[in-house]
Amino acid sequence: MKKILILNGAGKKNGNTAELIKAFTEGAESAGNTVTEFYLQTMSIHGCLDCHGCARKEKGVPHPCVQRDDMDQIYEAFAACDVLVFASPVYWFEITGTLKTAVDRLYAVQSNLGFEACNRETVLLLTSGAPAEQNVLPIQWYGIFEQLGWKSLGMVLGTGKTEEARKLGASIF
Repeated sequence: MKKILILNGAGKKNGNTAELIKAFTEGAESAGNTVTEFYLQTMSIHGCLDCHGCARKEKGVPHPCVQRDDMDQIYEAFAACDVLVFASPVYWFEITGTLKTAVDRLYAVQSNLGFEACNRETVLLLTSGAPAEQNVLPIQWYGIFEQLGWKSLGMVLGTGKTEEARKLGASIF
């Protein structure tokens, strides 16, 4: 079974994104997977400094970024996970700034170890007030996944799609 890491970029602890995450987690755990979630809003994660210190650090260190903050917890979980889930409401046609900051900091892993070290299966859980067909964000993220060589396992876009999220979680094994 797989180790799943969820990066939750929602501003509200118990909002629509949390509902999708809960359903996805129930499905994933029913299939025998383990799930770890980080609620980023309560963590202290600083933006990438573009200092390239990660490229100069010894290869394979557990904390590849020169900054010492709560991202260290995520680096450890990221190293152990098979599947990376990005969960966020859509704000102004983009994931939240909180999630974007954590994603930017994952650059340190790639810079320190190379693209292969970052290769993961991925899932998008996105809530949005706009109809799914009007949201271009998944197209952007699928382009990013393709560039990185990551495999998308699926996406749920929309508020109230808990059954869809549960089924997606249960399909992972």
